[in-house]
Amino acid sequence: MKPFILASGSPRRKELLKQARYTFSIQTSDVDETVNPQLTPSEVVCELARKKAEAVAQNHPDAVVLGSDTVVVCNDQILGKPSDAAEAKAMLTSLSDRDHSVLTGVAICEKGEVTTFFEETVVHFYPLSEEDIDQYLETGEPFDKAGGYGIQGFGAYLVHSISGDYNTVVGLPLAKTMRELKRFNIHPNIDLP
Repeated sequence: MKPFILASGSPRRKELLKQARYTFSIQTSDVDETVNPQLTPSEVVCELARKKAEAVAQNHPDAVVLGSDTVVVCNDQILGKPSDAAEAKAMLTSLSDRDHSVLTGVAICEKGEVTTFFEETVVHFYPLSEEDIDQYLETGEPFDKAGGYGIQGFGAYLVHSISGDYNTVVGLPLAKTMRELKRFNIHPNIDLP
């Protein structure tokens, strides 16, 4: 069985792959996440996912490596991870009572061959009061997540509805990823608990 590596330290991506019963190891990459500002959000997530996968694949030439990146887009502006509470509060305020898109790009790399794709899910937030936002900031959740929230935690309280793949918002479009991994002969281990 070929080695399968997740090029991400994201606990959410790790959990999704475990849930799907994959056997894998984790090797994070420390790539420069600067991208051309002319790129569209879908190009940004695919480019960053590719950079991450290729950086890890260089040190593991016999492995299949999966990289991923997620961004939140509101008003044609990419919202990354907030650097502090004030930025997180501004992001959450801008998302209140409106639609935004969450895009996750995936790159799968093996022996120089790279496949990239992305999925987009539209999320609509409830109207958020200042109290709602302050309470959410107190959880500490916003600070390592694109757009300043995580749908799978307490942040579920913010979300009115979604249109698309829930797991794309969590950080990895699992169904599409599983189908792509089959092309690289990487399959779930259904004997795992």
